[in-house]
Amino acid sequence: MYRKTILPILFLFDPEKVHNFTFLFFKISLNLPFIGFIIRKIYSVENKKLHKKIFGLKFNNPVGLAAGFDKNAKLYNELNYFGFGFIEIGTVTPEPQKGNSKKRLFRLVDDKGIINRMGFNNDGMCKITTRLKKNKNVLIGGNIGKNKSTPNNQAVNDYLLCFNYLHDFVDYFVVNVSSPNTPNLRELQNKEPLIDILKSLKDENIKKQKPKPILLKISPDLSKNNLSEIVDIVLSLKIDGIIATNTTIQRNSLKSKNMNESGGLSGKPISERSNEVIRYISEKSKGSIPIIGVGGIHSAQDAIDKINAGADLVQIYTGFIYEGPSLVRSINKALVQMS
Repeated sequence: MYRKTILPILFLFDPEKVHNFTFLFFKISLNLPFIGFIIRKIYSVENKKLHKKIFGLKFNNPVGLAAGFDKNAKLYNELNYFGFGFIEIGTVTPEPQKGNSKKRLFRLVDDKGIINRMGFNNDGMCKITTRLKKNKNVLIGGNIGKNKSTPNNQAVNDYLLCFNYLHDFVDYFVVNVSSPNTPNLRELQNKEPLIDILKSLKDENIKKQKPKPILLKISPDLSKNNLSEIVDIVLSLKIDGIIATNTTIQRNSLKSKNMNESGGLSGKPISERSNEVIRYISEKSKGSIPIIGVGGIHSAQDAIDKINAGADLVQIYTGFIYEGPSLVRSINKALVQMS
């Protein structure tokens, strides 16, 4: 029903406006008496076979919502009714920022993809933390970044600010140095700045009464040499895991008219490259680095392919838009049948 009836109507309108309208609709409807309960009954799959314990956290199932969908932590409690095992908010920066100028979000319908150049638009760590205080037992990841105005040689300060401010209100952290939509951000994936950021966060984490897992989100556009270097850094600093991958700037074999828009490409076109990166990390680290696989999951089989490549958990975003909320249920049902 979703793909045949609802999706064609939604796709008649500007994607960012649709996103905002959908948030408002969910916020109102899912807080009506019994509606949330009914939605959970329809979409959630409760089975002990789905339980996972990764980097010290217990997940009811391995299917999460990737960062960027609920970047301002406005809807995570309501989205949890759709059966997610965890929800990642952000990317969060210290100061609020509007992001890049509109239009900045484009559907590639013929390719089942999306190009975005949002630019870390978010309400800032103070407002977002206030919303996280209303958490109703949702496992939350906090994806953190730097403000556009912060030079790279001071970026570590932004990551530390967000880390400390959000620490008591998220279950794990994601260091985002791989978005293509903040100028020069990806340079922070280079060896020296990356070590500086990760080591500073690790040192700060040790001081906490309850340290939180720290994960690194990486680009799919890294060379094998870059990937090998990152694996070595993650292992040497004992970072808790890697999220593979962020969006790509590559535009290979696309058919849609918006294919040449600048920004990060997500969805089906990135699926195989994401799997390649996951497989390489898993093999290079001999399975010692926990991996969250994300990129191009539009079916249960896509999620299984990520897991077979070496992912411990998976996340969806573009697939959630194109396939609808039943995607979460279908993945979890398939994983139960596999086990």
